[in-house]
Formats: sequence, structure tokens, C-alpha cells
Amino acid sequence: MRKSIQLFITCLPDTFRPSIGKAVLNVFAKIGIEVNFPLEQTCCGQPAFNAGMRRQARKLAIHTIQSFEKSYDPIILPSGSCTAMLRKNYLELFKNDPEWLPRAQRIAQRTYEFTEYLVDKIGVRELGSSYPGPVTYHPSCHLHRSLGIEKQPLLLLSHVKDSTKPDQNLEIKDLPNAEECCGFGGVFSVEQPHISKEMLQRKINHIQETQAPTVVTADTGCLLHIAGGLHRQGKKPRVVHIAEVLSSGS
Repeated sequence: MRKSIQLFITCLPDTFRPSIGKAVLNVFAKIGIEVNFPLEQTCCGQPAFNAGMRRQARKLAIHTIQSFEKSYDPIILPSGSCTAMLRKNYLELFKNDPEWLPRAQRIAQRTYEFTEYLVDKIGVRELGSSYPGPVTYHPSCHLHRSLGIEKQPLLLLSHVKDSTKPDQNLEIKDLPNAEECCGFGGVFSVEQPHISKEMLQRKINHIQETQAPTVVTADTGCLLHIAGGLHRQGKKPRVVHIAEVLSSGS
């Protein structure tokens, strides 16, 4: 029986970088997994939750649970922050609600971040991908700190071929102080713009140190934040989502 998943594309890729969604579809097509896309999906409620607007966050969380509980298939998100929202913050939102807590728990138990699902759940390492190197990798905060997903993205990248050197694997240059936040942090970058700007500048400086022409990340928030900073400063490195790298090549 062919495996299938439910894709929760999340707001930022859907609105600003639809190529990420297409790349995720291409990756699952490579490995023969059917992708279902509940059309009623919308925001998971994370911005409202982070801003302390719990009533509004609950409404969005309830809608999300209703949208994805119609199927028992795993829920896959190309976003560490939104994965953490469904897996952890929903349980906090409904901790005193005997009706919705069990439903949130069932959703949380089958929610996976994109690279986590590939590596840990179905054992995928190599996808026949190729991409021009070298690259450097920025581990987003929610992915790294909230979910403990560290090795999975790097493992997948290590099996990508360098399209400029077909007999070699992609060179991954170490990003100095990689674990430091890029300064996005959702509403943080809006509420604390001066601090966010300084954090972003430190991240850009470290990216420049690697001399890598491409920055790979697994969260669209970080991607847009870093790419915007690089663009405003006329810097050359481009920023891509890991799904865009994995979907490339044969």
C-alpha cells in the first residue's frame, strides 16, 4: 500500500515562497509518497500565541485540529517553528480543556518536521539530489532548540551531489556561531527591531566568513529574514530552503 502524508505548508511559504511547497511535493514524489493537502488549512496560530493572544490562538488551533484530524496520515511541515506549535504549544493551549486536549495530543503525536520525517520516520538519507556548492547551513532556533533536530538536515545535505563537481558530494562549510539566532523570532523582530537588526548583522557577518554562495535553512522565517538583510546590503549569497536543495537534480 502506497504511503501518504498530509502537508501543512504553513503561512510564510504559502504567501512568500511557494517554491518551497513545490519542492516538498517534488521530494515526496521522488520517494513515492502521496501528498494530501487539506484545502481548509490556514495559520496554525503561532503569531497570536507568541504575542500572548491566547484566545485568538485557540481559535486558529481548533480550526487546524479540525482540518487535519479527518485523516490518520502523518502531518508534515517544512517549518520547525510551526511543528513546535502543533507538537508542544497546542498542549499548553488546551491543558485544562478535557474536550480539546485529547484531540490536540492526537495531532501532536503524528506531526513531524520535514527533515525529521524523512530521516527518523522513513529512513531516507539519499534522494539523488544535486546542487551547486558549496553551501553553509543555518539551524533555526525552533528546529534546534525546541525540537532537538540537529543532525537530520545535515545528514540529508551530506548525501547531495555537487552539480559543478558530479563526482563529489556537496561541500558544507561550517557556519561560525551557527546556533546563534538570526534575529527573526517572529514577533520579536517587530517588537525589538534594533536588537533584531544587530543579531541579523552578526549572522550575516558569519555567513560572509564562510564564503559560501548559498545559505541553507529549514525555516522560511529565517530564510526571509536573512535573505532580506543580505539583499539590502548588496551581498551575494542566496538563501534557500533545504527542500529546494533536496528536490533539485535527478
